[in-house]
Amino acid sequence: MKVLIVGSGGREHVLAWKVSKSPKVDKIYCAPGNAGIAGIAECVPIKAMEFDKLTDFAAKEGIDLTIVGMDDPLVGGIVDAFEAKGLRIFGPRKNAAILEGSKAFSKDLMKKYNIPTAGYENFDSADDALKYLEKCDYPIVLKADGLALGKGVLICQNREEAVSGVKEIMTDKKFGDAGNKMVIEEFMTGREVSVLSYVDGKTIKTMTSAQDHKRAGDGDTGLNTGGMGTFSPSPFYTKEVDDFCQKNIYQPTVDAMRAEGREFKGIIFFGLMLTKKGPKVLEYNARFGDPEAQVVLPRMKNDIIEVVEACIDGTLDKVNLEFQDNACVCVVAASKGYPVSYEKGFKITGFDKFRDDEGYFVFHAGTAFNDKGDIVTNGGRVLGITATGPDLKTARANAYKAVDWIEFENKYYRHDIGKAIDEA
Repeated sequence: MKVLIVGSGGREHVLAWKVSKSPKVDKIYCAPGNAGIAGIAECVPIKAMEFDKLTDFAAKEGIDLTIVGMDDPLVGGIVDAFEAKGLRIFGPRKNAAILEGSKAFSKDLMKKYNIPTAGYENFDSADDALKYLEKCDYPIVLKADGLALGKGVLICQNREEAVSGVKEIMTDKKFGDAGNKMVIEEFMTGREVSVLSYVDGKTIKTMTSAQDHKRAGDGDTGLNTGGMGTFSPSPFYTKEVDDFCQKNIYQPTVDAMRAEGREFKGIIFFGLMLTKKGPKVLEYNARFGDPEAQVVLPRMKNDIIEVVEACIDGTLDKVNLEFQDNACVCVVAASKGYPVSYEKGFKITGFDKFRDDEGYFVFHAGTAFNDKGDIVTNGGRVLGITATGPDLKTARANAYKAVDWIEFENKYYRHDIGKAIDEA
């Protein structure tokens, strides 16, 4: 079969890699892809939001299955566009992708169906938000309602910071239209855990747990980014936690979406906070996490095509989802200055040392070819340098060993990805 993957980052690279392992697949295309994806798929110069061009390409090439990696096209209705032309595609329709597309919607959904989450209020007026801040306890969390590349969340330690944050989101529109509405949420403390899941509209099958590192600097300092690294599994995600979440969070979310007439088929990413009062939902995403996918998919035993098709066909209950009894760590090699400003175009070397069969992977996030055919930096997050091991400490050591293999000018990375492992 022919498979088309939509997107251009590290998540799409690991998806293409996993799809390439399926004996069902003869040919992989990726739109638009990147220099790393080009090694296993034919990259097509069509952007993720160019729905007409994508559907025309899929029809012309006889694409059997399209897998969408990114949030923007899902929230924008790419699945509806493909289905309208009779094309098979994996992901939630527009009316279900709102689970990620609007934080106000998701918070209201959780309140209505008693799904554990932080206390909150929604605002579509900066003046009303500022009045509300006068009676808040601090610290407090401000969230732009819409998609903001994982960066539209501000943790404010006092009222002065919060007032500045409201101005940033709602008045100055730092995150664009994502800040037309805003959620003000109580600040929760505890361990953060990410759990990805496959959903077929009725049944949900959760994947192994992971933990992301959002801040740019060591010790969780600096600005929020799209993710500087991650590890799987989380030692803090116990069977007791899983049992609670299966009963009170995962299945209730799927059931709530069905009850609202928004049947969800695709990936639900649960961002959880393990508080003293039990697990609570921090956020939902409607697609694979990035870089979480880089540590979860290498551990998955199943043929991803079989699982994806079961989600589309509503037969996920017949799938036995399995993961290897090992661990995986991903360290993001970024361009110095990310997430604010950075230079591009630096040649990258060291790829020849990575061997999948030895548990070392390098997933490209922001790369391109220059006119000489060299692979060069082309983004803030450049590579997801990933390694497995029999346990988390070994996987972490392997990942950092592999980080040293890669060289490019202005390379920057955090040195403490997975340090929480030592505290478990």
